[in-house]
Amino acid sequence: MTIESAASTFVGYVWGLPLVFLLLGSGLAFTIIYRFPQIRFFKHGIQVISGKFDQEDEGEISHFQALCTALSATIGLGNIAGVAVAVSAGGPGAVFWMWVAAFLGMATKFTSISLSLIFRDVNPDGTISGGPMYSIKHGLGKYFLPLAYMYAFFTVLNAFGAGNMFQANQMAAVLCRHASIPVYASGIVFAILAGSVLIGGIRRIGRVAAGIVPFMVILYLLGAIGILAVNYTIIPELFARIFSDAFSGTAAVGGFAGIAFREVVIQGVRRAVFSNEAGMGTAAMAHSAARSKPVREGIVGLLGPFIDTIVVCTLTALVLTSTGVWARTNGLAGSELTAAAFATVYGEAGSWLVTLTVVLFAFSTIISWSYYGEQGMVFLVGKGGVPFYRYIYICFIMVGAIYEFTPVLNLSDALFGLLAIPNLIANFILTGSLKRELKGYEASL
Repeated sequence: MTIESAASTFVGYVWGLPLVFLLLGSGLAFTIIYRFPQIRFFKHGIQVISGKFDQEDEGEISHFQALCTALSATIGLGNIAGVAVAVSAGGPGAVFWMWVAAFLGMATKFTSISLSLIFRDVNPDGTISGGPMYSIKHGLGKYFLPLAYMYAFFTVLNAFGAGNMFQANQMAAVLCRHASIPVYASGIVFAILAGSVLIGGIRRIGRVAAGIVPFMVILYLLGAIGILAVNYTIIPELFARIFSDAFSGTAAVGGFAGIAFREVVIQGVRRAVFSNEAGMGTAAMAHSAARSKPVREGIVGLLGPFIDTIVVCTLTALVLTSTGVWARTNGLAGSELTAAAFATVYGEAGSWLVTLTVVLFAFSTIISWSYYGEQGMVFLVGKGGVPFYRYIYICFIMVGAIYEFTPVLNLSDALFGLLAIPNLIANFILTGSLKRELKGYEASL
């Protein structure tokens, strides 16, 4: 067995039905335990990021910067390429399971982020260290420390793989195809740009993310809405197809209906989680740096899956299905399939719009994931390892742009799935701590 086939087999085992049921079941449990926070606090979350409840709390960045930093790591190629993969492999019904995973994931994200602020470290220099590894360390005690180190180690590996090399590779490839820019040139330019951001730490990352994310999301959404406006007559039919195929499977995946249904569920949940990271706990590292109280920031964080998956991913799916390109891929996949869908309405300009958004989405993911990996490195070896980590991370942008490491990326995908295990263990055991915090917050309102 080759390394590539071994990595492919490993990722297939990790992203099977057991992990899918664990993620959905956890989201349902947290939804019930905390009494539907994704519904009760949705409006309040919008009020918080608008500045209505700002206070002078400990932290490094604002609510809005924290949300944009987390979104810049989640709104990426998963929203363009990942949705195309889900729909072409699982059919329109996969979109329904993306919605389910996102809705339940809002409660999971609320849990992880709130706990990360309860158990974060405020360092003497005012910087913040937080995330699931600190929740495990401070909340569960020394007997669970191996889980904390496991989580931190997996985070570093994912930062170099899925958060860096894959993004750089896709970004360079799309510029090479549409603008004839050599991949090594893209790698060098974006390594320099990323380095200028990373050297400023989470404060500069937060400022850059707050500038990039709203622009790139609005640009992409306007393009998608324009396509749906052209094809508006079939949108009701598309929604009906999404609901019917969610439980019956589709001819797109072929074969026995039970196998089709299994594929629909796995593709929907897997792509939703790759897109919004709910259950993995990574966004908690960005939110833990916010100037906020634990529950208040958890409420801000639960908006992430809604924006990322229920809004952005749904529009991508509707674009793919309304234009019909999902059923006639013509050998295209991922972001190229989405570009082909945009080109049906906008022509060559549609392909360029997708190219620009792929570049912005990928770059924003790279700078945000650098912070996640940095937090993992600090937990493993201390702050002394940060300069070395940043240097290597920047170099990997150039490496990823030039070479495609399929085995490494498959391994990263598998390790990304494994992040859920230590994170959800901590989330379940620490429900008592969060329930007390939530009761106090509700009383203060």
